[in-house]
Amino acid sequence: MISVFEGGAYLVNGTEIIQDGPQALSAVKAKTGLDTTKDMARQETIAYNILKEHNTSDNMEKLKIKFDKLTSHDITFVGIIQTARASGLERFPVPYVLTNCHNSLCAVGGTINEDDHMFGLSCAKKYGGVYVPPHQAVIHQYAREMLSGSGKMILGSDSHTRYGALGTMAMGEGGPELVKQLLNQTYDINMPGVVGVYLTGEPVKGVGPQDVALAIIGEVFDSGYVKNKVMEFVGPGVSGLSADFRIGIDVMTTETTCLSSIWRTDEEIREYYDIHGRVEEYKELNPGAAAYYDGMITIDLSAIRPMIAMPFHPSNTYTIEELNANLTDILDDVEKKAAVSLDGAVDFTLKNKVKNGKLLVDQGIIAGCAGGGFENICAAADIMKGSYIGSDGFTLSVYPASMPVYMELIKNGCAACLLETGAVMKTAFCGPCFGAGDTPANNAFSIRHSTRNFPNREGSKLQNGQISSVALMDARSIAATAANKGVLTAATEFEGSIQKYQYHFDSKIYENRVFDAKGQADSSVEIQFGPNIKDWPAMTELPENLVLRVVSEIHDPVTTTDELIPSGETSSYRSNPLGLAEFTLSRKDPAYVGLAKDIQTAQKAVMEGKCPLEAKPELKDVMKVIEEAFPGVGKGNVGFGSTIFAVKPGDGSAREQAASCQKVLGGWANIANEYATKRYRSNLINWGMLPFLIEKGELPFKNKDYLFFPGIRKAVAEKADEIEAYQVGETGLKKFSVRLGELTEEERQIILKGCLINYNRV
Repeated sequence: MISVFEGGAYLVNGTEIIQDGPQALSAVKAKTGLDTTKDMARQETIAYNILKEHNTSDNMEKLKIKFDKLTSHDITFVGIIQTARASGLERFPVPYVLTNCHNSLCAVGGTINEDDHMFGLSCAKKYGGVYVPPHQAVIHQYAREMLSGSGKMILGSDSHTRYGALGTMAMGEGGPELVKQLLNQTYDINMPGVVGVYLTGEPVKGVGPQDVALAIIGEVFDSGYVKNKVMEFVGPGVSGLSADFRIGIDVMTTETTCLSSIWRTDEEIREYYDIHGRVEEYKELNPGAAAYYDGMITIDLSAIRPMIAMPFHPSNTYTIEELNANLTDILDDVEKKAAVSLDGAVDFTLKNKVKNGKLLVDQGIIAGCAGGGFENICAAADIMKGSYIGSDGFTLSVYPASMPVYMELIKNGCAACLLETGAVMKTAFCGPCFGAGDTPANNAFSIRHSTRNFPNREGSKLQNGQISSVALMDARSIAATAANKGVLTAATEFEGSIQKYQYHFDSKIYENRVFDAKGQADSSVEIQFGPNIKDWPAMTELPENLVLRVVSEIHDPVTTTDELIPSGETSSYRSNPLGLAEFTLSRKDPAYVGLAKDIQTAQKAVMEGKCPLEAKPELKDVMKVIEEAFPGVGKGNVGFGSTIFAVKPGDGSAREQAASCQKVLGGWANIANEYATKRYRSNLINWGMLPFLIEKGELPFKNKDYLFFPGIRKAVAEKADEIEAYQVGETGLKKFSVRLGELTEEERQIILKGCLINYNRV
């Protein structure tokens, strides 16, 4: 089904793989006649050439990328624009699209969601952007329909910014990276590795894109095989997939922790652009005759079977057939993993969902950038035709990804077919993906064609004793389960036909509702602020020395951004940095906020010219121990704050607030064995937080300990490989060391200045 090469490989003429080795280049020459080298062949990937076209430096190992377009949604664009405004923004230098698909229900916090929307509309007018009103499209569907272009690059402030199937290399990052683009700065990365994904065969009936995606994620996530690399989809199997099918696989590549994705393009993609009235954006993309990949994944699409990602991670995958055949063993394993994810805070089991040897499901959802595509919903309608979900507890909600998709489902009858079954059709909204819509009942089990199934991401609140859970599946098997009144069923068991429907895009829907300034800024427009929209608080430069208190210690194998700052109802407060910060780590460590604020009082005293030891008397004994070993440390040259330890923080969302909330509560650093994604590490840096690394093993400190970092400013400025640190004990200092990892010169200066706002402030 799926094979992963141990090393690199050459792709010859797009159809033959030659594994790297002593005789590889000779074999390449025999097949192609080319006298190439590995370095030359690396330059023949699609990814390399797109990156080269967008690199503004003269060094292809140290990239400085400028993107063609930017996109954000309504829980990120307020903070981004506020940050850019504080740095002197006058106009959007590239097309910037502000969609409204996350806080579009306006159900929490009174007016604050719609206030954010009106802020976005007024900013689109003032700075020359594009504003997509609520319920028109989810961010990524609009980008596919209206922004993508073969060979182009798009940066979005959402982790699932993936348009590779359309020939667009897209990346999801935290807001500060978009701020840099708005200020005509660059996205600075080392040249990423490129991993080939070689597809053969065709999917069997009943297998959909989510099945292929989950099979890939389950294969590569734990090993980090594609972490921070570009996945390049090639091979003859690509041609057998529709554009929608490719898109459905592509959007889920985020869950592998890859940096980006790109696919070879063909007539199928040209037709997609033609349908959307943008055929001029199409360009055929293929790797060269001899292209070298740093890794290779081969996939026989015909061997893929309906998949399920059990709680609480997209990589916790099984075939549905395997799960149904081994229910007891697999549910035992899920419970063991849940005990780690949930810290034993609540009792969790799915064994009570087993009735007469069958697993019963409480809810089905087909939604968002992954599930809400035209073909997915049409296939679900065909599978459910003539069936009824029944009048018991099982429910099914379907969210088309855009109003044009919804319109076509109405015209071709698929919407009516689904409504007749008892399903509910809803407008374009990302809520089910992050806990702002269709939250299941306590102890309920939901199957979803959406992007993630982290703990509590579906909206339940662990701190209130609530727990429900989500498994990820393809729309086809969700429909088969719904037709079976909630009994978990693979779509390959469906004996009827699944038709191929022709899609017709109605551009008038957007023409009539979307505001497009066509790049023309109007400085006379007054920005519309709501009372919840607040400026970022003042932040100081990195001091000469740091005293940090450890205020949370997390030993889970992976810590998600959902655990660092919850999604769901907290999203309404993302325009209010201090208000949102009150929710930081609330699901994982409710004591965090109080402890962070407690030590922050000392730094606030420093900023006000007062004595930090009077504000926080406990520090008198701490400073006494430090001053005995470092007599020069004291008034005017030391800062105070907090840090957390986590084994591998930052899996999942691009949300910058996972870092900024720590910062506004006085956080100066994270200490980790590794960072789950580049996105999270970049967010720490852009908010002036030190992304410390420490070797795996027993920690030289524990929660609530004080740590001392002498000469930290000098160490950062002088590019020290090892950072000297001390655990402050009652009887003295215990030395240990941490590393910062590679930093660009700009990143170093951002940390020294205290945050990106300070770095750019005019």
